[in-house]
Amino acid sequence: MFFCKFKKVIAGILIGFGIGILLFLFLPTVAWMFLIGIGMFIGGIKYLFGK
Repeated sequence: MFFCKFKKVIAGILIGFGIGILLFLFLPTVAWMFLIGIGMFIGGIKYLFGK
């Protein structure tokens, strides 16, 4: 049971790493700042409504 979950976690990490490399190669710096800003905004809203 533990190994099955562990394999899914490793697969998710590898897929995310591959997508991250592709995005890093094709997106300019301004787009990265925009995506990080949106992520922080959504994270802040989740944090506020989580409590």
